[in-house]
Amino acid sequence: MEKLTTFPMMRMTMRHRALPWEYIKTPSDDISVRQIENGGKLPLYWGKDALGRCIYIMEFSADVSEIFMKNNISIHGIKIDLRELKTTGNQGLILVLEKHIDQDLFYRLCETLIHALSEVSDPLVGLTVALSQIKRWKAFLAGKKGRVLSAEEVRGLFSELKFLQQMLDEMDNELDALDAWQGPETSHQDFIFSDTAVEVKSLSGRERNTVKISSEDQLESLSSSLFLKVFRLIDMPESKVSFSLNALVKLVEETLTEAEAIEMFDTKLAKAGYVHMLAYDKPKFVVAEELTYRVESEFPKIVRSELNAGLARVGYEIKLESVRDFLCADKDIWGK
Repeated sequence: MEKLTTFPMMRMTMRHRALPWEYIKTPSDDISVRQIENGGKLPLYWGKDALGRCIYIMEFSADVSEIFMKNNISIHGIKIDLRELKTTGNQGLILVLEKHIDQDLFYRLCETLIHALSEVSDPLVGLTVALSQIKRWKAFLAGKKGRVLSAEEVRGLFSELKFLQQMLDEMDNELDALDAWQGPETSHQDFIFSDTAVEVKSLSGRERNTVKISSEDQLESLSSSLFLKVFRLIDMPESKVSFSLNALVKLVEETLTEAEAIEMFDTKLAKAGYVHMLAYDKPKFVVAEELTYRVESEFPKIVRSELNAGLARVGYEIKLESVRDFLCADKDIWGK
């Protein structure tokens, strides 16, 4: 394994930027590596093998094989192995990108690992942290999306998490609150509990006062009560009360006290297409306005039960000024 000069950690933007492996020549055998500059207290490396595959390596100065064997994880498209590094004789956790995941996404996984390990110096703790992050990525990659969320999807998930916070405040049982969160389960409404359904929508500060309804099922429910909850989000990175998606996820997770609830939360996040990435450290939102509407029979909507035969997958927009008469208080959702 050839050890080359240090290589700075790079940050991805929406535009294409060269990935670190583009600066490493394909070796005739074994692995060529470059140490990641400012990677943290544990030695970390970018690498490339004789087949030209992208590699990420974490080096450990202690024997971590027992932890690896107990917690070994497999991910389709990424080979994960622990073996001795020829140059130092230390053990290395080696991630090799195979065919079924693109380089940008693999880079984001590596970037997440670098960030998670930045303050870790103990090899045993380092491997435990790394495997925990990889486990979350496995669930994420197995989900429907397996990609970086769009700006609209980030706002949508942020708004669902804001309402989930309200659910956790109102309900006595964490598991019941998390079970009510049906958005990641592709239910017609984002939250269903008791005999109530809530559809959550987000608006950006730049958008007109309209919300997009993505199907003829979103505003038709088997529950007795259906509400439309709208969060207007403004990107205010300088505000002390603003939160990124990553920060909000962490805040919700820290409020959970039951191990089963934390596991359910992580599972639902993966289904929603979320895994911790540095890309989600921005934007940082402030909730500028919350609006709650009761969706009754006279509420303007298109629903499956009233569609003409042959019509399907109907999307439309609702002007919020046209539904002012349906505004209600938050307490109505909770039956207070």
